[in-house]
Amino acid sequence: QVQLVESGGGLVQPGGSLRLSCAASGSNLDDLAVGWVRQAPGKEREGVACIPRLPPDTYYTDSVKGRFTISRDSAKNTVYLQMNGLNPEDTASYYCATKGGWGLCPRDVSDYDDWGQGTQVTVSA
Repeated sequence: QVQLVESGGGLVQPGGSLRLSCAASGSNLDDLAVGWVRQAPGKEREGVACIPRLPPDTYYTDSVKGRFTISRDSAKNTVYLQMNGLNPEDTASYYCATKGGWGLCPRDVSDYDDWGQGTQVTVSA
């Protein structure tokens, strides 16, 4: 079982940027699909981005395309989510999650196998 620790959240003004990190132990993230899922108060969980085990594809929900980028650093066993052009609608708790097996990005976020504890992102003036 993989242990996931997110970091990098915080308070940022609209238009600003943050980079979230998902550091793993217990498993090699290169063997897994890794996704970022967010949940705002009173709303359902939403898959934001995912990188499958095999390159080159990455996947993004429509509202973040062109603003967010998911990437891997194999040497650090870490996955990042670079978030640019943040707006208040991006405010949420952000979770890193992994999927084993074939390492494909799941269509339903409930199909992820393991989850981190989350990091809070607040976008406000």
